[in-house]
Amino acid sequence: MITPEGHARLKAELDELWRVRRPEVVRALAAAAAEGDRSENAEYTYRKKQLGEIDRRVRYLGKRLEHLRVVDTPPTDRGAVFFGAWLRLEDEDGHEHAYRIVGPDETDAARGWISIDSPLARAALKRRADDEFEAELPGGRRSFVVLEVRYGAPLD
Repeated sequence: MITPEGHARLKAELDELWRVRRPEVVRALAAAAAEGDRSENAEYTYRKKQLGEIDRRVRYLGKRLEHLRVVDTPPTDRGAVFFGAWLRLEDEDGHEHAYRIVGPDETDAARGWISIDSPLARAALKRRADDEFEAELPGGRRSFVVLEVRYGAPLD
């Protein structure tokens, strides 16, 4: 599963790699190869490695995009936490945290985007505002209260 924004980002990355980065590296590789002895040509070795990395990522993204299911409609029960939800939680210490539940390909800790497969997201699924729940996190068991659940627009 993936959000429409996440899908668009992966497609844009694939397009950038295939249409811009790869041709640049191929040109640089050809120029390095034209310099002569390839066994002692650091530029040639570097560009070959770089091309291999780009090709691996292009193959991965191509296969991954074929199998992802874009979830572009909110659930019928908008009051509960499901995929794509924006939620605000309060932990047992009284600190508020804002998260968005997304697919594993689009997690971003700095933005508060957590994978639906994460322990916190799994524990929050189907919860509603004012529900309390516990989650087994890497730092130990923590308690939370759901303050808000929203779909579509990000939390303020």
